Amino acid sequence: MVDAKRKPEDEWAPHPTRTLRQLSGFTPEAGKIAAGKFGGRADRTVWAAGFFRVAREGQRWWFIDPEGHPFIHVGVCSTAPGKSARITAALQEKFGTEKAWAEATSKLLRENGFNGTGGWSAVDLLRSTKERLVYTPSWNFMAEFGRSKRLTFQQPGHMGYPGDCIPVFHPEFAAFCDDYAKPLAATKNDPWLLGHYSDNELPAPADVLDKSLQLDTANPALAPAAEHARRWLESRKGSAKAAVTDDDREAFREHVFEEYFRTTTAAIRKYDPNHLCLGSRLHGSVLHSPGVLRAAGRQLDAIAMNIYGSWTPSAGLIDGWKKYAGKPMMVTEFYAKGADSGFANTTGAGWLVPTQQDRALFYQNFVLALLESRQCVGWHWFKYQDNDPEDPTTDPSNRDSNKGIVTIRYETYAPLLDGMRELNREVYRLADYFDR
Repeated sequence: MVDAKRKPEDEWAPHPTRTLRQLSGFTPEAGKIAAGKFGGRADRTVWAAGFFRVAREGQRWWFIDPEGHPFIHVGVCSTAPGKSARITAALQEKFGTEKAWAEATSKLLRENGFNGTGGWSAVDLLRSTKERLVYTPSWNFMAEFGRSKRLTFQQPGHMGYPGDCIPVFHPEFAAFCDDYAKPLAATKNDPWLLGHYSDNELPAPADVLDKSLQLDTANPALAPAAEHARRWLESRKGSAKAAVTDDDREAFREHVFEEYFRTTTAAIRKYDPNHLCLGSRLHGSVLHSPGVLRAAGRQLDAIAMNIYGSWTPSAGLIDGWKKYAGKPMMVTEFYAKGADSGFANTTGAGWLVPTQQDRALFYQNFVLALLESRQCVGWHWFKYQDNDPEDPTTDPSNRDSNKGIVTIRYETYAPLLDGMRELNREVYRLADYFDR
């Protein structure tokens, strides 16, 4: 049992926590399954495409690496040097240059069983290191389009839009996506690139149909969404003034995200036909949306999900992903903060636990459930470095919290990394264990 709470003012509550060493009949033997060049399991080889792809063997989904080895992407988000004055000074003192930081950080991740990086990482710096890591670039198709129409505003963790309605039906969106995707051609031949995120945490409220119908039609940037919603409802029910049911709401939410995924993936594949489309990283209530999951399953290669509020990913949640999406998924954000770090820990959606050791126990418990599901092909811890409370330029959710595997002075949290490394080195043997 590990004590945890969501906010500092909450009471501590114990949570059942499964660890590697509690698995009946499993003995850790790090290194028994050798890793290939990209980090896939070298004891098995299937058809090699030269780039990453997805495949299902029996009941388990895998990434298949460019050499044809089954692969699970074990990464860290925001693997990048911080920009605050204190962090910049600490980098210069410890590493000297950003290039030296990149070499040391790639080595640090590799030594602790990570084979890649997640969103918002310094891919240009890390791409030149000796010990390369598999990476997943973050793009902002909708966020940049919304900004160009003066529709976006900052919310904790993601961009906000009027009425939580993304302007996917704007007549200029498809052309914008085509132009925005052109730079992706620069890395289309890089085998270390796993796939592209198109956006982060787009809003997807259950009542997006109602909200769309209520948008201000006098605003030319919002009018297309309102008009499309009216036409859609009229086509479905014979009248734009018909009563809206929950079935209508879910069908329209599916329609919105079908259009978003279809438009963005078409643009990505036009300029980079070699790499996977991972969509916008989903979060919150949308993880339970049959409609959005169906749309994602039809358009994406694998589905990216940021998961908060779950100490252990439930079987019911995972079964929904299997039923509606029918594609592999990867967890692209999760974390716990340590109360022993000296931070106030008032920002961010992750759990708060007493110690760094407890952060490691949370990691093992969470990841074991993902491996057991057979649906998950990777996970990314959020994030590489702690927040600097003195940096006011960061996202509101990243202000005063212990999220990193390293401090703002680039010192590692040894108990956390010890627990991560113990599990990371056993990923493929654990997959076999659960499959048996």
